[in-house]
Amino acid sequence: MRFLAVGLAVAALFLSGCGEGRDTVAATPAPYVKTWTLQAAEGSAFSLSGVVRARVESPLAFQVPGRILARAVDAGQVVKKGASLFQLDTRDLDEQFREAQAGVVAARAAQRIAQDDLTRHRQLLAGNAVSRQAADQAELVLQEAQARLQGALARQTQAKNALEYARLLAPADGVLIDVTGDVGQVVAAGQTVALLAHAGEREIEVYFPQGDQPPAKGQLKSDGEAMVVQLREAAGAVDAQSRTLRARYALPPQAPALQLGSVQRLMFSLEETDGKLFRVPVGALSERGEGPNVWLLKDGTVRPVPVTLLRLDTETALIRADLQAGETIVALGTHLLVDGMAVQELSK
Repeated sequence: MRFLAVGLAVAALFLSGCGEGRDTVAATPAPYVKTWTLQAAEGSAFSLSGVVRARVESPLAFQVPGRILARAVDAGQVVKKGASLFQLDTRDLDEQFREAQAGVVAARAAQRIAQDDLTRHRQLLAGNAVSRQAADQAELVLQEAQARLQGALARQTQAKNALEYARLLAPADGVLIDVTGDVGQVVAAGQTVALLAHAGEREIEVYFPQGDQPPAKGQLKSDGEAMVVQLREAAGAVDAQSRTLRARYALPPQAPALQLGSVQRLMFSLEETDGKLFRVPVGALSERGEGPNVWLLKDGTVRPVPVTLLRLDTETALIRADLQAGETIVALGTHLLVDGMAVQELSK
């Protein structure tokens, strides 16, 4: 009985301790968080680096395979339209052309024989010496010989063109940005051996972050002079690897000559008309593998709101989100929050 009494006393103490723990947890107050009141950003200026490119850049390649016999140019060289750049070894192409010529001679001979045979059959048919069927057969043989001649002539033209393709000519005036082909190299048809930047218009190629649409114009400062550049084209899709959007801005006609491949700084401004552009502290952004979010504080609880990150600075970030000016978001410690969690706003 004595042991039973001691056991009951220990059990009572244990249950009393558990009850106190539950009361302590339930009584734990909601954590305090630092907050930020949203204010709409009317617009924002930012800069991006771009590369000077030619309006038209042509990868140059042979239309026939072969071994490079001669190279007449180097990278950086200015060339005129029609200038000879590379020459292939034409020994095999010469043989193919002679073979095509021989095929034409044989086809012409076959056509003459078929023509003479048809003439003879028609004369015999007039004297009822042969049947109509034999005469018709001779006419079909002539048509076949004529078709073979046309095929032989086409192959001869192709062989002649191949000989001309063995010499690579500049398709336009310009400068060779890069030359990769060299003497002795065996190249396939269509394999790039040089890159030609056509003379004329110059542009600046810029890559914008995903979700940021390229503005219609920007500003370039060169030698202390500001110039307006106009958007000419933008890629139809975001690059799958870099998650950026390529855009090209045309330089004005009076722009000074800029070296191809040089890096230039362009200034842009974002104009916001729907009040969805906000500047928030960097600590307010939360990234958990599903894109950036901010945590909206409303009625004492928080919930994540997806945002589009437009610009990231040292201390602040420019975002676009379906929020309203005056609403409150959590500015610090977002990694500790969960959806629907109760928090308290820290006094500012």
